[in-house]
Amino acid sequence: MDEAIENPSNPTADRKVQHIAIIREDDGVDRRKFYFDDIRLTHRALPEIALRDVDPSINFLGKKLSFPLLISCMTGGSHERVRRINRNLAAAAEAEQVAMGVGSQRVMFGSNDARSSFALRDAAPTVPLLGNLGAVQLNEGFGVEHAREAVSVLAADALVFHLNPLQEAVQPEGDTNFTGLAEKIGAVVRALAPTPVIVKEVGAGISLADARLLTAQGIRYIDVAGSGGTSWSRIEHHRQDAGPDQHDVGLVFQDWGIPTPLALRNLGSLRPDTTLIASGGIRSGLDMVKSVVLGASLAGLAKPFLEPALESVEAVRDVIRRLRREFTTAMFLLGAGNIHDVHGREDLICSRPWK
Repeated sequence: MDEAIENPSNPTADRKVQHIAIIREDDGVDRRKFYFDDIRLTHRALPEIALRDVDPSINFLGKKLSFPLLISCMTGGSHERVRRINRNLAAAAEAEQVAMGVGSQRVMFGSNDARSSFALRDAAPTVPLLGNLGAVQLNEGFGVEHAREAVSVLAADALVFHLNPLQEAVQPEGDTNFTGLAEKIGAVVRALAPTPVIVKEVGAGISLADARLLTAQGIRYIDVAGSGGTSWSRIEHHRQDAGPDQHDVGLVFQDWGIPTPLALRNLGSLRPDTTLIASGGIRSGLDMVKSVVLGASLAGLAKPFLEPALESVEAVRDVIRRLRREFTTAMFLLGAGNIHDVHGREDLICSRPWK
């Protein structure tokens, strides 16, 4: 890895830097399953609208977005490279009027220097910003005050609790006590109100059984974060000791999980009371439209923004503009003038990999 370990007294911060290096060096981390390619939408040769009149904008958390894009939770910490990533992402999100989530804020509770990498509201004063904590930390001493602090530092519009049992099981220093988390998440939901809480996976999907546990605790926003994109199991494989009992487990489970399109379909019965967010293996504006057709209100991407975020704000904006053009073009070819014409419209699907 070409990254220097930034601070031996802060292993969480070190891990963030290691993760970035692994993602950049191992192309196989992006599983590229292209599950959305199996879904074919109905082409309209007579769309009966003008491309210029297509309006892909949406409202999310009370704010208007230019189209339903979430720059998904990625990283955070005191390392200069991490700071640059977050600042470039936030400035680009503001310029293009899309939402942004930050990586796990756990690191800021062990390092005062890391807090400033999450203080992004000056760079993104008007768009939705999402805080982020690992749900498993609620079994490791975290509670309502940590949640409030995470929201406060970012001036966040919502807090994300991420679920990552596979990653923690593979991670050398992983926290694997997931006992009773639904109820503890519910306690935070009630204490944090009216600030919304979003629950997401990190690349293995959320089942209907888990979603029902969450909605029973007051969760109204779920990011299915299915398989098919970045594999955190494979990332953690690179951080394993080469012992006979451990070194292959991350590869064995690198494709474990529920593909994002299937996860969306499985949770369709929870709409409209639950807002679904799609992430995991989304790599184009066309994938985004397919996720909206399957019922997602927002589509999240992370890895496609990593290299541009290391470069500049303008490089990130270029990716966002490409995605928006692809998204708008797909809407035009469906004869859809606005998001309501495609959201949850599975009748627009002419071919799919399931019955």
